[in-house]
Amino acid sequence: MSARAYPCSEQEKFSEFDFWVGNWEVRGPGGQIAGSNRIKSAQKGCVLLENWTSATGGKGMSINYVDKTTDEWVHIWNSEGGSQINIRGSLTDKGMLLVGNIHYVANATTAPFRGTWTLLSDGRVRQFFEQSNDEGETWVPWFEGFYTRINNND
Repeated sequence: MSARAYPCSEQEKFSEFDFWVGNWEVRGPGGQIAGSNRIKSAQKGCVLLENWTSATGGKGMSINYVDKTTDEWVHIWNSEGGSQINIRGSLTDKGMLLVGNIHYVANATTAPFRGTWTLLSDGRVRQFFEQSNDEGETWVPWFEGFYTRINNND
């Protein structure tokens, strides 16, 4: 009965991104504090919810889920500064790789965008975002953060 009532908790695909669940301190590649992030599983494992606070106080959030019509992970991000990210993809040997677009509300521009979340051997997670300003010919770093778990209560 529970597999029928709560199918996401019974399907392995929905747990592929669980390595990102937790309370995190996030640092940039040089070790500087970038912010904190809380990622939690919701809706009986069907959704991951992200709540980000930057070191300067900016906030953003995302919803992450498996689109079972395509069997892809989807990451939908919105920040108070008006950046909107809509990317999708799957778990690869390099981590969770999602590709799509970023849209900037302030100037109504859209660009190709991709992100990779990689579980590191020490338990940290590396999040690396890139944007293309030439329709995908070349990519420039947009954000790189190294997540260190604050506690294991989630």
